[in-house]
Amino acid sequence: MNAAQVVESLKQRFPNEPEYIQAVSQVLPTIEEEYNKHPEFEKANLIERLCIPDRLVEFRVTWTDDKGNIQTNMGYRIQHNNAIGPYKGGIRFHKSVNLGILKFLAFEQTFKNSLTTLPMGGAKGGSDFSPRGKSDAEVMRFCQAFMNELYRHIGPDEDVPAGDIGVGGREVGYMFGQYKKLTHQFQGVLTGKGIQFGGSLIRPEATGYGTVYFLNSMLETRGIELAGKKVLISGAGNVAQYAAEKCLQLGAIPMTMSDSDGYIYDPEGIDRAKLDYIMELKNVERGRIKEYVEEYPSAKYVAGERPWHEKGDIALPCATQNEINAEQAQALVDNGVIAVAEGANMPTLPDAIKIFQDAKILYSPGKASNAGGVSVSGLEMSQNSERLSWTAEEVDNYLKRIMNDIHENCVKYGTEADGYINYVKGANVAGFIKVAKAMMAQGIV
Repeated sequence: MNAAQVVESLKQRFPNEPEYIQAVSQVLPTIEEEYNKHPEFEKANLIERLCIPDRLVEFRVTWTDDKGNIQTNMGYRIQHNNAIGPYKGGIRFHKSVNLGILKFLAFEQTFKNSLTTLPMGGAKGGSDFSPRGKSDAEVMRFCQAFMNELYRHIGPDEDVPAGDIGVGGREVGYMFGQYKKLTHQFQGVLTGKGIQFGGSLIRPEATGYGTVYFLNSMLETRGIELAGKKVLISGAGNVAQYAAEKCLQLGAIPMTMSDSDGYIYDPEGIDRAKLDYIMELKNVERGRIKEYVEEYPSAKYVAGERPWHEKGDIALPCATQNEINAEQAQALVDNGVIAVAEGANMPTLPDAIKIFQDAKILYSPGKASNAGGVSVSGLEMSQNSERLSWTAEEVDNYLKRIMNDIHENCVKYGTEADGYINYVKGANVAGFIKVAKAMMAQGIV
C-alpha cells in the first residue's frame, strides 16, 4: 500500500467530503508500515474495503413544530464496518451534520471500538436538526419521526446507536420509545438509556472519566502525578463536565470550560461547588457558559474564542472536532502544557498534532482517550443481553481496566526508537490489526 496514493484516489472519488478525507489521511500513513508486512492484505484490496463504508443510509425527516408548521431535516446512518461485532456509534443532532462529517466519524469509530477489545463494529449517524431552542414536545416529535425510518436499519445484533452531540438521555429515551412502539419489542437497541429501562450506571460519566483515566496512564509513563496540575478543558457538555469531575477527584484543578459562544477562565480554579453550578446551568437551565461570570465575578469570559491561549499544565479538548489549530497548539506548547488528551472526536487538526509530537509532549488521539464512552455502551449491551444491571463500582472497574488495556496497546505499537510514545500510531495500528485480521478471516464480503 502507498498511503498517499490511496488518499489521493479517495479524494477524487469523494471530492466534497473534506472531513472524511482528513480522517483517512491521518490514519493511513501511520498503518502503512504494518499493512505492508502482510502481502495478503494487499491481494484482498483490504485497505480500500476498510476505508469505504459498508452502507450509507440517507433519508428525509419530516416533523411538525409547536406552531403547526411542517419542518424537514435530513437523517443519516453510516454503517462503516461490522467485522468484529454489530455496528456501534453515536447519533448526532447538530446543524453541522452532513454525510462527510459522519463518514469521518464512522471511520474513526471503527478503530476506536476495535481498541476497546469489545465486540463492536463502527458506525455513526445523525441529523442536521438542532435541539437547541426547541421545546421538549418538538424534540420528541422529531425523535419519533427520525426513528420512523431508522428502525428498519438497527437492532441488538445489527446496529446499536448511542448518543452524541445534541443527543442525550432525553433524545435517546424518545427514540427508544418509538422503536419499541414500531417493533413491539423491548431490546437493547440503543445505549445511553435511562437506568429505569436498561441503561447502565456510569454511562453519562464514562467518556469524561475514561479520558482522565487514560491521561493518568500517560503521565505515569513519565513519573508525573496528576494531582495539583492545572487543566484547560473545552466544552461544557457531558464529556467536559465529567472530565472536570474526575480531575477534581484525582486532585487536579480545572481552570476553563467553554461552549460555542466562548470560554470562561477562573484563576481560582473550578471547584466542586462551581462545577455543580455549571452542571445545573447546562443540564437543567440549558443556559450559556458566559453566565458563570455573573455568579463568580473573579472569572473572565472571552467571547468567540477557545481556551488554548491560557496557561495550564494539561489540555483536555472535550467540545467538538477540529477545535485546536496549529497556532493554538503552539500557544499550548509555549505555555508549558505537558499533556493533551482528547475527550472529543478528532478535535486537533493534523498540523497541530505535528506540533505536539515535534515538541515530544504527551498527546493522545480521541480514538484512544475518549473510548470510555463507547466502552460503557458496550457494557450496557452486555447487561441488556444478560437482563442484568451491574453496580456503579463494577462498571467503573471495567472502565478502568479497558482504558488501561487501550493504553498498553498504544504503548506496544507506538513506542519509537527514542522512547517517545506516539499514541496516534499506537492507537491506529492496534485498532487496525484486529479489524484487518477479522476481515481476512471472513472472506471477500
